[in-house]
Amino acid sequence: MFKPLELFIGLRYTRAKRRNHFISFIALTSMLGIILGVMALITVLSVMNGFEQELRNRILGVVAHATVSEPDGRLRDWSALRTTLMKQPHVVGAAPYIDGEGMLSGTQGVSGSLIRGVLPGEENEVSDIGAKMVAGSLDDLHPGGFGIVLGKDLALHLGVWVGDKVTLVTPQATVTPAGILPRLKRFTVIGVFEVGMYEYDNGLAVLDLQDAATLFRLGDGVSGIRLKLDDLLRAPVIAHDISKSLPPGYIVSDWTQQHVNFFRAVQMEKTVMFVILLLIVAVAAFNIVSTLVMMVRDKEADIAVLRTLGATPRSIMTIFIVQGSVIGIVGTLLGGIAGVLLALNVETIVPIIEHLFHVEFLSADVYYISELPSDLQWPDVIKICGVSLVLSLVATLYPAWRAARTQPAEALRYE
Repeated sequence: MFKPLELFIGLRYTRAKRRNHFISFIALTSMLGIILGVMALITVLSVMNGFEQELRNRILGVVAHATVSEPDGRLRDWSALRTTLMKQPHVVGAAPYIDGEGMLSGTQGVSGSLIRGVLPGEENEVSDIGAKMVAGSLDDLHPGGFGIVLGKDLALHLGVWVGDKVTLVTPQATVTPAGILPRLKRFTVIGVFEVGMYEYDNGLAVLDLQDAATLFRLGDGVSGIRLKLDDLLRAPVIAHDISKSLPPGYIVSDWTQQHVNFFRAVQMEKTVMFVILLLIVAVAAFNIVSTLVMMVRDKEADIAVLRTLGATPRSIMTIFIVQGSVIGIVGTLLGGIAGVLLALNVETIVPIIEHLFHVEFLSADVYYISELPSDLQWPDVIKICGVSLVLSLVATLYPAWRAARTQPAEALRYE
């Protein structure tokens, strides 16, 4: 008795036992469709967020958050610059590096690779290679020792392991009386790492900084300085601030510039998946149109009586908007709860399903990420539920408008 008339009648129609069970069935399937669609959207986006976060962490375990270099690719007086950079806000680690390319030859194969020179003691401040060693230690790299640390897949391709020898051929050539000869050097494998990214496990070799400088004829120079920041998501802003604080002539880049195409592709995939799965919600929401259209036809006599008692077309329209909105609200609420619960427990549920049905969704022999990661983000949940409610509300407008146009005399002619 304390409710507005339209809300009271709309809720009463929703709860009433209908004579036409087909209408009830369509209303139920509409609600189930919204529940499944919202649940699937939340779960899939959470899993994709988890994959993106896992890949980002693995990439940034090897790639620096930001780098400082000079246009000619040779950074001089890097020690003083490193001291200056360590005083910058948000910089928690800095280490020099030398990047080059070469061809490695082992006992069973030959492979081109990225050659990186590092200072073992400082490299752990900016990368996770030292923590990802599967054999040997990064600290075993010493100046003049000509040791080398290989990615696991690269080592297997070359057919070598710790203690074996590899030959490194660099693009720089040596001019001799006999002609131009390639520069090559024998190295001893002192360690093997596995970071979980094929690009690096199959194509990265690490040397001591001094050995790399000798090999690439850089003297006392380096390629640049790699930085680790306290907030990698703000790397573009922090890198810009560092660039402004340094004298002209330095180039400061961040990880988003180095892998911009990869993360754009991931973002595009998330957008496409959102649109595709949103169609499930859209189909379920517009089933509400069928439900309400049949309901309007079924309730034409009731509408006519209400109109003769003084109900306005706006009141009639509101009654059916309330009825359709209840389906959307309940479906969205239940789907949101189910989606959140599934997203938070997907890492537990998937192994149970794999054990019960004896299947393996992500084989460790094929994929580096053999578990389904999940990262539930509440803005995604709010956006999904909001879109679902809007679609449900829009679906009620046409049937409600048709109900408001019902003429009492026409509806009661044969009653």
